Amino acid sequence: MIFLDTHAVVWLYQKDKDRFSDLALQLLESDDLRISPAVPLELEYLYEIGRLTERSRTILSWLGRSIRLREDDAAFTAVVEASLDASWTRDPFDRLIVAQASLHDAPLLSKDRTIRNHYRHARW
Repeated sequence: MIFLDTHAVVWLYQKDKDRFSDLALQLLESDDLRISPAVPLELEYLYEIGRLTERSRTILSWLGRSIRLREDDAAFTAVVEASLDASWTRDPFDRLIVAQASLHDAPLLSKDRTIRNHYRHARW
C-alpha cells in the first residue's frame, strides 16, 4: 500500500511522468495505490480557484479506472486525531494526507520537501 499526495495525483492525471523521480515511478507500480479523502477536497479547491481545469470527480474516476487508485477508508476521527500532531505545517490538507498514511504506517509519495522532512515514510 502506498499513499499519493495531491500533486502526484494531478501529474498522473496529466500523464506528466517526467515530474516523477525514478524511485517514485517504481513505487507507482504498486497494485495498492491509495489517497486520503482529503485529496478529492484539495483537488476540488484547486479547481475552484482555477489551478485545475477538471473537477476532482473527473480526475479520480479516470485514475480509478486506469491505475485502480482508491480512496482509503480509515475512520475520519482517527485521521483527524493523528493530524493533531502535525504542527510542522499550517496546511490542513497536508496534515490530513500525512495522518492518513501514518495510520497505516505506509509510504506517502510526495515531492513536498516539508512533508519528506517530517514524515519518515515519505518518499520521492
